[in-house]
Amino acid sequence: MPRLDLFRTTAFRWAMAFAAAFTGLSIVLFAFVYWQTAHYERAQMDTMLRHEATLIANDPAGANGALRTWLRDDAHNVRYGILVGHDGVPQAGNMPSVPKDLWPDTQPQSVTTEAHDPDGDQRAERIRALGLKLADGRTLALGSDTDAVEHVSVVILRALGLGLGPMVALSLLGGAVLGRRALGRVTILSHAISEIREGRLSGRLPITGRRDEFDRLAVDINAMMDEIERLLEEVRSVGDSIAHDLRTPLTRARTRLERSRNAVTTPAEFAAAIDEALGWLDQTFAVITAVLRIGEIEHGRRRAAFQPVDLGQILVEAAELYDPVAEEREITVRVDVEPASGATAMGDRDLLFEAVANLLDNAIKFTPRHGHVLLSLVERDGSLVVTVADDGPGIAEADRKRVLERFYRAERSRQREGVGLGLSLVAAIATLHGFGLTIGDHHPGCRVELTCRDLTDSLSLAGEHSDTASKIEAVDAARDVSAFRSSSSPQQMFRASAGGAVASKTSGKRAGLNS
Repeated sequence: MPRLDLFRTTAFRWAMAFAAAFTGLSIVLFAFVYWQTAHYERAQMDTMLRHEATLIANDPAGANGALRTWLRDDAHNVRYGILVGHDGVPQAGNMPSVPKDLWPDTQPQSVTTEAHDPDGDQRAERIRALGLKLADGRTLALGSDTDAVEHVSVVILRALGLGLGPMVALSLLGGAVLGRRALGRVTILSHAISEIREGRLSGRLPITGRRDEFDRLAVDINAMMDEIERLLEEVRSVGDSIAHDLRTPLTRARTRLERSRNAVTTPAEFAAAIDEALGWLDQTFAVITAVLRIGEIEHGRRRAAFQPVDLGQILVEAAELYDPVAEEREITVRVDVEPASGATAMGDRDLLFEAVANLLDNAIKFTPRHGHVLLSLVERDGSLVVTVADDGPGIAEADRKRVLERFYRAERSRQREGVGLGLSLVAAIATLHGFGLTIGDHHPGCRVELTCRDLTDSLSLAGEHSDTASKIEAVDAARDVSAFRSSSSPQQMFRASAGGAVASKTSGKRAGLNS
């Protein structure tokens, strides 16, 4: 592990920062202790000097003897004193003269005096001294050296050095250990990220189970990678679906044109061949347009005009619209609206009709001949529930979430018409209105329920889901696709004409997009 990398780790830098902070605080603390101790020692000295000077000054006649006694009782040789007469001649004491910077009758102060060391040599000594004028005019000076204060400073500095040294060493060691540990975790995560960057999207960051900050970061990144992998898989699936949906009409158009080149003999046949080829090309352009439109939709445009909508009337109109297709396939469509009137919800009528029409179109498409389709509206737990049920093959439980994705089709063979946008649009419309969408079993068949809340609830929930409101623009994109379904059967011809009928009912929106 390179030393430079270790020194650059955040853990090592934080350890050094804390060590520097503690060092600074320790210096400040020891300085405060020294200041307080020195202040206390000086105060004690000053008190002692005042007391002794007062005792000597109160007895001027015995001042010489009292001074000699005070100096003689000094076991540590720290006391200094002098008694000077009127003529300036010293009468008693161990100082050669009164210090020049000592002012009598003032507070004790620090001065310099001449003193004799044990060898008899004269030297300058820094002392704490007090000067006093006696009643008979003589001058008394008493002092004490400051070795005790200096000794305190030496002890404090030694303690500071002994304490800071190990602390700084331990800080360096702790920072190195923490930095190496953090750098090891980062190296493991970087290696895993490098593998993911190289294309192994299934790779994930390791989790140690310690629940530390690295584990939390790894969990979040792994969740993000799960979502990215899911989206990429969805994109791949959508790409395959689009390729398949484009290949079929283009192949048919090309085949038709090749056959027509040799087989057409009359202008009428030539025009019919061109019209058929144009139909296949229009279907191709419709798919491309739908993809581009949905991409634009997801960038945030919204169009919604909510008002009270009679859900029962929507079910009746949808059943009437698809009744000819159901009769042709000998399928019975039953409408059960309860209550008969007043079943209203707040929403966009055109979009709600589009959702019901898509669900009914799917039900009829996947229901076998002589089957049954049920459209019902009931009140359940204070909410209106629209149900579209059939007795067809149903939707496998594993596919019930995926069928709401764009271009996903549970029928892998793709033998039936459609591009896989119907249920995704129903889900978008439901989300916009704050409705619940549930896909279940009808035993047999599929049962889809739209749970519509009352006026107040659906209005508030619609505001909460305004971030997905732009998805309703996909209705227009889907209309381009559903207008060119690949079949010439009477059922598709009816749906093409039904589109105009629905447009007149729903302000230009097209019903019946297959999923």
